[in-house]
Amino acid sequence: MLANPRLAGFLTEALTHEMSVVQQYLTQAHLCELWGLDDEAVYFRKEASEELGHAGMIIRHMLTLGLAPNATRLKAVRPGRSLREMLLLDAQLELEAIHLYDEAMRLAERLRDPASSQLFGELLADEQGHYEEIQRMLNELTEKERSNV
Repeated sequence: MLANPRLAGFLTEALTHEMSVVQQYLTQAHLCELWGLDDEAVYFRKEASEELGHAGMIIRHMLTLGLAPNATRLKAVRPGRSLREMLLLDAQLELEAIHLYDEAMRLAERLRDPASSQLFGELLADEQGHYEEIQRMLNELTEKERSNV
């Protein structure tokens, strides 16, 4: 099956995004370790692993379409100077992914490509879950800060 050029572009963009986020989360995990935030380091490592899994799903799908996987220019790491800033930056990345996967899924549906639509739908659901988790963590952090005042 030959990939629609626009769909191929979404897949390449998706792979680039996922690899960028892996780099971001691993950097944040190491920073948290340096700061003594061991639980948060575990969280960021888990997220990096999940995002690497997403990259694997995308690569596999690209190969089935006869596309050579190639993450183009990775985004610069923006680790943040505090846990709050990390989470806010990560929320932005997750929102970017949500918009990307929603648009890609709608294109795949218009092209009547159920395999691509399913892939992007799964990625979309996962990223929405990541975004909700980040929001939960931000709310928890706010409550913790308020109780320390």
